[in-house]
Amino acid sequence: MDEYTLKWLYDIKQAITEIESYFDGKDMDFLQYRNNIMLKRAVERDLEIIGEALNRILKRDENYQDKISHARSIVGLRNHVIHAYDSVSDENIWSILIAHLPKLKNEIDSLIDKNGDF
Repeated sequence: MDEYTLKWLYDIKQAITEIESYFDGKDMDFLQYRNNIMLKRAVERDLEIIGEALNRILKRDENYQDKISHARSIVGLRNHVIHAYDSVSDENIWSILIAHLPKLKNEIDSLIDKNGDF
């Protein structure tokens, strides 16, 4: 793995860590999320970063599409949040946080661990 790809994997890891930090010490409650505009925008921004970093990784090495589940969908989410901001569904974002982000975190950690530190 080259240093650019590793850097982008760390960017994804950092964005996931930030999303997790928004809920530290709090129950993950959808109604609270839906009613907190700052929290929603912060989560959406980190999802944009994840999607952009993954897009860069895939442009550099398409083999990562097989190493990261739903890689193209993650990039698609980034595009949707940025370009179709007025139709972003709170329920969809919440589903991603609950169902998909933990798996992505494990995959990213595994890829980083296989490479070692800088």
